[in-house]
This record gives sequence, structure tokens and C-alpha cells, in this order.
Amino acid sequence: MLQEFHRRTGATNPSDYFDLEVREVGLAPTCQHADFSPYLNPLPPNAWVDDWGIGHVPGSLYHFEDYIHPLRNISSPKDLMAYPFPDVTAAYRYAGMAEKVADWHRRGYAVAAEIPHPNGTLFECAWLLRGLENLLTDFLVNPSLATALLDYLTASGIESAIRLAQAEIDILITGDDVGTQRGMMMSPQLWRRWLKPRLAEIIAAAKKVKPDLLILYHSDGNIEPIIPDLIEIGVDILNPVQPECMDPARLKREYGNHLAFWGTIGTQTTMPLGAPEEVKAVVKERIETVGQGGGLLLAPTHVIEPDVPWENVMAFFEAVEEYGWYG
Repeated sequence: MLQEFHRRTGATNPSDYFDLEVREVGLAPTCQHADFSPYLNPLPPNAWVDDWGIGHVPGSLYHFEDYIHPLRNISSPKDLMAYPFPDVTAAYRYAGMAEKVADWHRRGYAVAAEIPHPNGTLFECAWLLRGLENLLTDFLVNPSLATALLDYLTASGIESAIRLAQAEIDILITGDDVGTQRGMMMSPQLWRRWLKPRLAEIIAAAKKVKPDLLILYHSDGNIEPIIPDLIEIGVDILNPVQPECMDPARLKREYGNHLAFWGTIGTQTTMPLGAPEEVKAVVKERIETVGQGGGLLLAPTHVIEPDVPWENVMAFFEAVEEYGWYG
């Protein structure tokens, strides 16, 4: 789709071309070059390794991958202590960020940044390192290892959140995919035991530095059982509000006094399968319902896949311009 954007517009940056209201800043590249080979051998010839030592094996599309989990074979907290975690809390990684944020502010944009853990704040990062089945098993039969890994990520997340808040960002992006389209990936009770208190610590640390900082929580799927918990610990914005499994209008009625919503336009249904007129109708309906009284940043719920017609992309933006007002 990015290639189609280039071909259709001659532009290089969709955010600039469509003048999106929120811009994102990130960390400077790492100077640390750790040797992860003891944790990854054998490594397939087409794989690549990120700063966290997670092996990525390309799939059929650019964001579809298999993973090699570097901590899959450890068994104790002692094993964890020897792992060469990346330096995401080092001061030099944040150098110049405040100046970039100030520049975006002068140009009239809100600025977002995410906790610099791969894919998610706690759960996804942990299972990418450990393996999903291993981590979920650890929750039940090896709690000391699960505790050590999540406590490390929590401490890293707190330090990163503080540095990001000090840079005067407007929106801190947190979250983990803990939902499927049929329900939670784990019981709400398990989420409350392992993830809620740690996420609460990260949010509290960030808001202590910048009380008006907005906290965005991302999770695909149906996570309605934990929405009250997210509100309780300080989440301000829910993303992406996947309409294939949660009703955005009902969530607005039930939680709109406490949450804003970012997303709501389905990338499994409306964007790839609807005609341009249907895309416009859905945009209009979301603005009239979820946007009632404010609190909606309209967006697709995931990346725009190659099967989305260009005409639907343009229909989305045209409808936002036509109907983009709050009743």
C-alpha cells in the first residue's frame, strides 16, 4: 500500500501528505552491539535479529513474521540476569527528543511516543523473549521466572516513561495485545495479577512527571472485561476499538465519560471489503455516535493491507473532511 501511495501521490510521507494531527517521536539508534548468538543458534539464513535479541523470520507480508525467542530455554531468574538486554533507558537514546517535540508543538501537532519495548509494554515483549506458551506456563508453574522478567520490563518501562514525559510528549503509547476476537487471551483475573499492577506503576511514574500526559492503551481484539481496570489505573485513550468484536457506539455510551477512542474503522471489513460509499457511511456513523461530544480520533484499526482499494483510502479521508465535526 505504501508503494501505491507513492505511485498515486508522488509523495513520500503519508503523515505529511494527509496532514495527520499526531506525530510520533522515538529513541536514537543504539550504540550497543550485543552478541545474541548463544541464545539464537541455529538462526535461519533469512532471519534478522533486533536490539532485544529476538529473531525475526519473514513471512508472506512485511509485518507477518515468525519469531525465534531468545529466552526460550532459560529456567530461572539467575539465567535471566545474564541476558544482554538493550540500553533503552540510556540517556543518549533520548538526546534531542525534547527539541523534536518542541518543534512539532510549534507547528501545531500533538506528539506521541511509545514505551520502547518490542510490540508491547509488558506481555508482548515478555512472550517475544520467552515464547508465548512458555510465558503463559510460567504464570502458573514457574512464577519466579515470570516475576523476574516482568519486573525487569516494568523497571525499564518506568524509566523510559519518565524520560518521555520529561521530553513533554502529549501521548504515551502503552499496551499489549491481550485480546482475540472471541475474548481475552488469558482470564481477566490472570491479567489483573500479572499485568495490571505493573502497567499501573508505569502510568503513575509518567503522570507524576507530567500530570496532563494522556495515556493510550492499545490492544487488538475484545478486551471489554478489563476496560474498567484500564480506566482505574489512568488510561485515557483506548485503541484501536476493533469493530469486528466490540461495538464502538456501545463502548462510547458506557465509557465515554472516562475514555477517548482512537480507531474504530475496521481493516478486516470496511476498508478492504466495502465500496467507497460504504466507507464514507461508516465514517459518518462513527462520528455521529463515538464522536458525539468529542473524544474520537478516527483511524483504521490496523495497518492498511495491500488488499485495500486506493479508492477506499481516499473515501476515508474525504468522509473525514465532509463529516468531521462533533454533534
